[in-house]
Amino acid sequence: MHAYDHADTAFPADGHPPRRNRRPVAVAVGALIALLLVPLAVDRFARERVESRTAEAFQEGMRTPSAPAVHVRGFPVLTQLMSGTLRHVDITAHDIPASEATGPLPVSELSLRLAELRKSDDDTEALARSAEATALLSYPDLSDTLGWEISRGTRPDQVRASVPLPTGDAVAVTATVSVPSGNRIAFKDFRVTGGLLPGVGGAALGRVFERPIQLRNIPQGLRLRSVTSTESGLVARLTGESVAFRSADDARSGGTSRSNSSYSKGI
Repeated sequence: MHAYDHADTAFPADGHPPRRNRRPVAVAVGALIALLLVPLAVDRFARERVESRTAEAFQEGMRTPSAPAVHVRGFPVLTQLMSGTLRHVDITAHDIPASEATGPLPVSELSLRLAELRKSDDDTEALARSAEATALLSYPDLSDTLGWEISRGTRPDQVRASVPLPTGDAVAVTATVSVPSGNRIAFKDFRVTGGLLPGVGGAALGRVFERPIQLRNIPQGLRLRSVTSTESGLVARLTGESVAFRSADDARSGGTSRSNSSYSKGI
């Protein structure tokens, strides 16, 4: 047998096997990771930027006390910005105020799902090819608008009202919620379910409930489809095509005279 000769070994004097030079591999991997991460970081910055500007524009246009939550969906965002159209944008805003121009009823929460959002040709507004929305109308706000304490009824299409009487007592009344044309919420088929209501009170009750509530403080182009009574308030569901977002001043004047609507800067 061949004797083991230490001189024939390839091991260095310290007895450890030689290490291969892995530096080129590490450099190549690092470069590849950098190539992947840099576009991701740039796209993320672009997404955050357009979300922030859209939130700022929406807050300015709708006069909300705080900026809404905005999420631009789809990757990459940079190519969407270059094309001038954001494929999908979700917006959730709170406490959209009522005014003489928009009507008596505030919107507690408005959630929007927008498809193909872009600026108009004259940069006066932002336009969505289509939109789906839900609007929460709280019972305290409904109570302030109608003048009576409003709460949830026993059915999804029903509300309950507590009508105070001059004697100090209160009468419980229910009414069915309906959706006539023109983005209005109507109350009909009211019935006294507790207590006695004088004839004069019944006539007054009928006059109040016969007046539909007009929803005006919502983006132009949305159409009210249904209203449901929930624990928190009435939930209105809306859809629309060619939905326009204008600044509050433009919406109030009904024109597009401004050369730079606050909404258009978000895109």
